[in-house]
Amino acid sequence: MQVKSRHHLRSDAVSELEDTLSDQLGVTPDGDTYERVEFEDTDWEVILIDGEPQVSYFDEQPFLTVRGANAYEPSQRVVTVDSGAISFVSDGADVMRPGITEATDDIASDDLVLIAEESHGKVLAIGRARVDGADMVGDEGKVVDSLHHVGDDLYEFAG
Repeated sequence: MQVKSRHHLRSDAVSELEDTLSDQLGVTPDGDTYERVEFEDTDWEVILIDGEPQVSYFDEQPFLTVRGANAYEPSQRVVTVDSGAISFVSDGADVMRPGITEATDDIASDDLVLIAEESHGKVLAIGRARVDGADMVGDEGKVVDSLHHVGDDLYEFAG
């Protein structure tokens, strides 16, 4: 991915970002430097926190990347999948109801969510919920659209 522009965030933008992530996910990023990176051939924008791509914008909404989620271990907006779903989710597949073991109640339809595996709680992907958290566990149907996953270009980007 070719970098189009890169600049440091002002302190008010950092505060706004931290407040948003605290409200959404119950985490507060802790870094000395915050840089916004835009790319040539994609709509992705990334916030590097101390050089690590920990936040990205999905449809203009800031949200943790897979790396950021694993650095801060959020407890809100989490969809947990069983071991049988790990390889599919890690390859960028959308999440189906049968693979979900639980979802936090704070998830509303159309929210950005973290998709974690049940054994170690590691986040594998970021997605957009199609249904509320209370309606995610079940026998059939696609309930989360995958937006970013382990091994994709955003995950592999090194600031």
